[in-house]
Amino acid sequence: MTVPRCQIVDPQITPWYHCISECVRQTFLLNSPRDARRRWIEQRLRELNEIFAIDVGSYAILNNHLHVLVHLDVKTVKRWSRQEVLRRWAQLHSPRNAQRRPIKDLKKWIKEQLRNRLLVNTLRKRLADLGWFMKSLKEPFSRMVNKQDGCRGTLWASRYKSIAILDEEALLATCAYVDLNPLAAGLCKLPEAAQFTSLYTRIDYCRQQGKLSQLQAAREGAVLAARQARGMEAGLWLCPLDDQRRKGAQRAGILEGFSLGSYLLLVDATSRLFRPGKARIGPRAVSLLDRIGITVEMWQSTLQQMFAHPFPSGVAFSFYRSRLRDAAAARGVHHLVNLNGCPT
Repeated sequence: MTVPRCQIVDPQITPWYHCISECVRQTFLLNSPRDARRRWIEQRLRELNEIFAIDVGSYAILNNHLHVLVHLDVKTVKRWSRQEVLRRWAQLHSPRNAQRRPIKDLKKWIKEQLRNRLLVNTLRKRLADLGWFMKSLKEPFSRMVNKQDGCRGTLWASRYKSIAILDEEALLATCAYVDLNPLAAGLCKLPEAAQFTSLYTRIDYCRQQGKLSQLQAAREGAVLAARQARGMEAGLWLCPLDDQRRKGAQRAGILEGFSLGSYLLLVDATSRLFRPGKARIGPRAVSLLDRIGITVEMWQSTLQQMFAHPFPSGVAFSFYRSRLRDAAAARGVHHLVNLNGCPT
C-alpha cells in the first residue's frame, strides 16, 4: 500500500531527504542533443533553490533518472513577510486574471493579495513543501518533453521516492553516492568528469574563481591542503560542504568542519571501489573517516551495498539503530526500513 507523503516527510524528524525519480520503462528520456534536457533540469534546480525554502545539497542527472538531495528550511519560511511569500510564488507561477491572462502589474497584485491571509498561509506552506518542490521540477519538464516529441502521456515512472537522512554519516554517504552515480554507471572514468552532478558544479565554480590548484592538491592526498580549501564555495548556489551555522552562517551545510577539499579526497578514494584493479579505499582517506567516527570497513561496505541495487530501497538511511528507533517512534510506527540495513 502506498504511504502518504505526509507520513514520510517530516522536518521535525530530519530536514534532509534524498529524492529519486526515474523515467517510465527506464527509457533515456533525459538524454537529448547537446544535453539540452539535462541542462534544463540543472537550471531549473537552481531556480527552485532560489524560490523555495528548500536548499539543494547534491544532485546527479543521468539519462533515465535523477537524484536530488534537499534540505527543508522550515525556520526560514516562517520569517518571510507576506510580501516575500507572494513575490516568490509569483516567480514560480505568474498570476493571472479571471480571463487567464498574465497580470503585468505584479506590485498591484501583491498589494491586493496581502489581505488574503488564507492564501498567504497556504503559499507559505507550499514554499517549504517537498512535494511542491518536486512537482515544480518534474511537471514543466514533462510538458516540455512531450511537446518536443509530439506525444502525450507520462514521462516519469511513478511518484518520486524520498529517503529520510537521519544522521551526518548517512548524509555524507548519500552525497558521495549521488555524485558517484555516473561513474558507477560507467558513464565516466573519474568522478569529477561527470557533468550534471553537484560535484562537477562545485569544481567548475572553483575553476571560475581561479582556485582549482588548491583542490588539485587536496585530491592528490594532502590533508592539510584539504583543510586549507575551506570557504571555497562561498557564493555557490548549492549547500556548502562545510556547515558553518554555528559560526553564524544562514545556510545549512553538509558537515561541520568538512571542506570541499576533504570531500573531493574522500570521493576520489571511494570511486576506486568501482574502478578496475582499485576495489578498496586507500589509506589517505582513513583520517577523514576517523574524524567523523566511521571505519574504512563500514564506509566501504555501506557504499558497495548502496550501489549493489539499481535503485535504493527503504524509507530512511542511518548508520545507527538508535536513530532509526527514534524516528520510528516519532512517526508512530513499529520500525523503518533502512536503506543500508543496520551496520551498528
